[in-house]
Amino acid sequence: MSQLLDSLVELIRRTSAEIPDDVHRAILTSLENERKNSLAANAFRIIDQNIALAKTKSQPICQDTGSVLFYVDVPVGYDQVTFAETAREAVTLATRKGFLRQNSVDSLTGKNDGTNVGPGAPAFHFHQHCSPGITVRLALKGGGCENVGAQYSLPDDGLHANRDLDGCRRAILDAVLQAQGKGCGPGVLGVCIGGDRATGYELSKTQFLRRLDDRNPEPKLDALEQDILKTANELGIGPMGFGGKTTLLGVKICVANRVPASYFVSVSYMCWAFRRQGVTLNAEGKIGDWLY
Repeated sequence: MSQLLDSLVELIRRTSAEIPDDVHRAILTSLENERKNSLAANAFRIIDQNIALAKTKSQPICQDTGSVLFYVDVPVGYDQVTFAETAREAVTLATRKGFLRQNSVDSLTGKNDGTNVGPGAPAFHFHQHCSPGITVRLALKGGGCENVGAQYSLPDDGLHANRDLDGCRRAILDAVLQAQGKGCGPGVLGVCIGGDRATGYELSKTQFLRRLDDRNPEPKLDALEQDILKTANELGIGPMGFGGKTTLLGVKICVANRVPASYFVSVSYMCWAFRRQGVTLNAEGKIGDWLY
């Protein structure tokens, strides 16, 4: 078994079974903020017990281990074809070991071959850079939270949302309101303002690679992130839709250029089982540092 294969299987195992520290801290803080013995507080206690059991037993945090999304930064000339082949092998092996559930099915026949590998699965996002380093980030995105993502085309007369940041705010908060507890909240929003329909959604998901406790370097977006987080948590939806003070754990927003005819706001939702992890690799594929 190659070093790269070993490393990718371990990355998958840890991503599936262990919540990143920044997410766990946000969950524990939210538990403290909820009213004692409320439905919201009890939901958070069950979530925390789930997190502990998954880590101890090295088993998936959720029965839906989701879409497997690789974000790979590599130096110019790196063999991306071999990496992708090895990653597919790692996904198959991780599924066989039980680190991933057998989730991926053929969209025409519904057949599940038990490998989690097929057209578009796993998904790869490669980025070349001029430095020699290799960085692999992995996100496992469940279907429940994927189902409550939304894309808006502004202006939207129904929301009184114009082509400005206030219009974006109205669209994003509408996505939260429409989701209610269906996305296994409390969740995290990844948002892209602009782009086309495809790149808007793609870039919105890259926001899940940010730490929950970071701050947007663009002041206008930072203010919008903080405002939406505060406002959403005043809606009373709460964890799993049971009511309470915590509907969202975080909001992360980016922008992309658009053509004048279009103004899209793409909202991706990540559930509380926020599974993302990352590693640096050496040239042989050995893990150096864990990123989260």
